[in-house]
This record gives sequence, structure tokens and C-alpha cells, in this order.
Amino acid sequence: MSDATVDKTVRAARSAIRSTTEAASDAVDQAEHSLSDAARRIEKAVTESVEQIRNHSKAYVSEASDHIDDAQRYVAGRVREQPIAATGIAVGIGVLIGLLLAGGRNR
Repeated sequence: MSDATVDKTVRAARSAIRSTTEAASDAVDQAEHSLSDAARRIEKAVTESVEQIRNHSKAYVSEASDHIDDAQRYVAGRVREQPIAATGIAVGIGVLIGLLLAGGRNR
């Protein structure tokens, strides 16, 4: 091979290396941009989901609180109407819970 052919081949190889390096750099930049966009979209979706869950849970808490208040008023009304029966029921429940808790200790 002549020196001119070798020089031409070396220049072509260097040019190919430069082109490949530039293409790889562009591909890395594109991938970095795509990943950054995907991360922003995911962050936005997660933020929106958390906000939805927060709003739903506030509604559930409010509804549960209303039900508890209704139940409390109902029980208080029944206790006022029949205080002896309510006291007997409370004592019976207390004894039952005591027996259940003590039952594990005897074994």
C-alpha cells in the first residue's frame, strides 16, 4: 500500500470515528431529554394521584364522622330512655371482655 492510500484510509477512519462519536453524543442527549420528560410526567401523575386520594379521604373522614355522631346521639338517647338496661348491658360487656382477656392468662 502506498503512503497516500494509508493517509486516505486514516483520514476516513478518523472521520468515521468523529461521526460515530457525534451520533453517540446526540443519542445520549436525546435519551437524557426523553428520560427527563418521562420523569416530569411521572411526577405530575403521582402528584395528581396523591391529591385525589387526599380529597377522597377527606370526604370519607367527614362521612365517617357524621355516622359516628349519629350513632353517639342514638346511643345517648337510648341510655337516657332506659338507664338501668344500658347499665346492665355495659356491665355485661365489661364482664365478657374481662373473661376474654383473662382467659389467655389461665392457660
